[in-house]
Amino acid sequence: MPVIVVANPKGGVGKSTLATNVAGCLAAAGHKVMLGDVDRQQSSRQWLALRPPQLPAIVGWDVAADDIVRPPKGTTHVVLDTPAGLHGKRLEAVLRIADRMLIPLQPSLFDIQATHAFVKALRETRRGAEIKLGLVGMRVREHTRANEQLHHYLSTLPVPVVAWLRDTQNYVQLAAHGLTLWDVAKSRVERDLEQWAPLAAWVKA
Repeated sequence: MPVIVVANPKGGVGKSTLATNVAGCLAAAGHKVMLGDVDRQQSSRQWLALRPPQLPAIVGWDVAADDIVRPPKGTTHVVLDTPAGLHGKRLEAVLRIADRMLIPLQPSLFDIQATHAFVKALRETRRGAEIKLGLVGMRVREHTRANEQLHHYLSTLPVPVVAWLRDTQNYVQLAAHGLTLWDVAKSRVERDLEQWAPLAAWVKA
């Protein structure tokens, strides 16, 4: 049972957006998905409360910040949303159950610095060195200097970039109704689904 953690110590990088859509991608493929949230803001839990019941099911997972345990039997995939400032014992608890980790970041100096330090810290731990890591560029605007700098920086990290996701209101509008890219007509989000193709393959592999 894969446990996919979405983490970055920097706040506002798009962790909940990424986590909810990863869960939606897996649920649309027929998997039994649980979405956990160890963020005090509980963004993913609030999103789940908005999700229409007729859509592919995503079950919430009550996760205490200091007591992260394996989910119940019957679950095929777990997606875990995490808070900003993830470190210390809470990070250790997350790493104990994680099989894979997606690290989202935006094209900003602050995101780059935080991500660099986070990846370094992960690789220095025994468990962090074993987990499959993947970077995801969030809210990317093509043909901008910030985007070029982000591409250059990420090419220097020993972690693969799984996907580049564009800056679009689609994510905001869908989240407001508990939806993901896989819950609406493909024609509405065709470009976004194309960008998600390698990421979808990564989480399902």
